[in-house]
Amino acid sequence: MQGITLKNGLISYYGNPAGYTEKDAAVVDRIFQTEELTGWLAGHSLTPKWTDGVMERLMAGEQHGALETTAPLKNVRIWQLGPETDVYMKFISLDEMTKGFGAPTPEHYRIAYDGQLGTNDLEAIFERCNVNHPPGYNGHSLSMSDVVELYDGTVSEYRYCDRFGFKQIEFEPQGQSQDMGMSMSQF
Repeated sequence: MQGITLKNGLISYYGNPAGYTEKDAAVVDRIFQTEELTGWLAGHSLTPKWTDGVMERLMAGEQHGALETTAPLKNVRIWQLGPETDVYMKFISLDEMTKGFGAPTPEHYRIAYDGQLGTNDLEAIFERCNVNHPPGYNGHSLSMSDVVELYDGTVSEYRYCDRFGFKQIEFEPQGQSQDMGMSMSQF
């Protein structure tokens, strides 16, 4: 058995579905981030995009080719209020938040998840982050006052989890980079 194979756009790492190709890139599950696989990808002129949850999605039967024919799949960040935040800010509607504390700002939040969930649909993301937390999810179930960020290499969209559905908000501070220097370990 060969250690790393590429067949029909799917990358297999010692028999495990590790990722898939997209043009000149390879979307690969972060759990397989090794020197061996990194070198193999470079040898095949593929730029790695290390992403959480790829193996799980492939094992669940998600078709990687379907992503190319539909709207581009965005990455997802789940922002939750930090433990030091005023308890009265937590689990309230956007109207209550705005009236009592002003608009939500990243300074009060921590990243609970950053990766791909196989969908851009907010209701599907809500269900996934409540019923079956993805690997790397470090927070409570998605709830009112949380912020869902859908992003790609150029733009981020922020949605406040409200009493009923999601409301688009301005959230990214001026002049800061997309990752804002935060990691999931800061939660």
